[in-house]
Amino acid sequence: MKNHKIKYLLPMLAAPLATHLTTPETAQAQERARRPNVVLIYADDLGYGDLSCYGAERVSTPNVDALAANGLRFTNAHSVASTSTPSRYSLLTGEYPWRKRGTDVAAGDAAMIISPEQYTVADMFKEAGYTTAAFGKWHLGLGAESGKQDWNKPLPVGLADIGFDHSYIMAATADRVPCVFIENGKVANYDASAPIYVSYSKNFEGEPTGKDNPELLYNLKHSHGHNMSIVNGIGRIGYMKGGGKALWKDENIADSITAHAIEFLKEKSDTPFFVYFATNDVHVPRFPHPRFRGKTGMGHRGDAIAQFDWCVGEIIKTLKELDVFDKTLIILTSDNGPVIDDGYDDRAEELLGGHNPMGGLRGGKYSCFEAGTRVPFIVHWPARIKRAKERKALVSQIDFLDVMATVIGRGDGENLSPDGLKSQAQAWMGSDNKGREILFQMAANRNISARSGKWKYIPPCKGAPMITWGPKIETGYSVEPQLYRDKDERVNRAAKNSEKVERLQKAVEYIRTTPTNRKLE
Repeated sequence: MKNHKIKYLLPMLAAPLATHLTTPETAQAQERARRPNVVLIYADDLGYGDLSCYGAERVSTPNVDALAANGLRFTNAHSVASTSTPSRYSLLTGEYPWRKRGTDVAAGDAAMIISPEQYTVADMFKEAGYTTAAFGKWHLGLGAESGKQDWNKPLPVGLADIGFDHSYIMAATADRVPCVFIENGKVANYDASAPIYVSYSKNFEGEPTGKDNPELLYNLKHSHGHNMSIVNGIGRIGYMKGGGKALWKDENIADSITAHAIEFLKEKSDTPFFVYFATNDVHVPRFPHPRFRGKTGMGHRGDAIAQFDWCVGEIIKTLKELDVFDKTLIILTSDNGPVIDDGYDDRAEELLGGHNPMGGLRGGKYSCFEAGTRVPFIVHWPARIKRAKERKALVSQIDFLDVMATVIGRGDGENLSPDGLKSQAQAWMGSDNKGREILFQMAANRNISARSGKWKYIPPCKGAPMITWGPKIETGYSVEPQLYRDKDERVNRAAKNSEKVERLQKAVEYIRTTPTNRKLE
């Protein structure tokens, strides 16, 4: 059994009903009608400066811009970590990633990182009568044991065990094997003539690799790493044999996950639904469909952003066709900040021109600095949000589960996750422009930084000042404490603000070593 406590109540964000005018049955039906459908659009490696509604000029994102133009666009919203796996873990569970082993960037053959006993946002929606689904990038492990999955059979542990009624996901992420989709716990389009074998320790006899057979890299060559098994003319991390007709083609990934999401929406539009729509577009290997190539003049990375915007547009169009757009809450954000060269020779750096994926912030993916976790964050809900606003509230994705519980009226004021806060619903919905008193963010080396108001504190830690394996990104690692007040993090004010350093250091130590952050709010 999952360890949680749930009670029913009328939605806190809806107007009260006169009980003498309704029967219990009609009251229940009216309650369901007031609760929104929820679609989370979770981009991958999309930077604070990558969307035209956030100032980008060399790439146009009209569908995302339309959500911002009729909703809330946040300028101080953060993922929990500057890498994928820990951010996704925290968003779905409301638990900080440093509290659990195995939440660093996961291998493609990692076991399920979220255990069936854990309470998730999908569990919460399902208990409230929603139909739940996940599409796209997963990167949170599958199966019961790492490295021991039999990809030729139904996986013993999967998304159905953590609250999702339906799923069509990438087994891990695009640059890692196995390069197949998993639909409801089984390899989609399984090809019995080409059984699947995966190893992260050694290659299979006779299988070519990007390192030894560069002539076979006809779609993308690697710049660093990504030189093991070759799938679709692109080198990957890890070794794989087989797959046959089940292997994906990178140029079709966006079309595939979008088509499956649309099919689900059409089937479930007459019932409340929660959709976790996690795109892969901007993550390497970037290889957009030919119809998007050349759209931006920035090569594959820029064109992948245009492709992402198309995906958003298709979801919006479908919701409108089904007449559920106005009663659907859409949240669009990213799992972490941007990286330009993350292992493939796609000319991303060369073709940037004046485009700044970081939006003028320091650092990027993997980093302690602000561009690692400050991400685009847009909330669109016509039934509640009547006019567009820019919001400066300090927002963290750790609160997703509890905010959604408040929005649909679950629980009786209690926080349902280990670290999330239901009190942040007012900030997410636009009625509070302050948000959190403090939030925490984790870098690739697991160093935990804190932001409180205009102040950002990075504790001392060991490590090189630049990423050592290829990307040209400042890490923010330093043996000296760092305290910044300015958004671009250029002037270290730690020496002249010892009391503030001490207070924030105590907060970091507390959140690192205790099971909840309630006392800090």
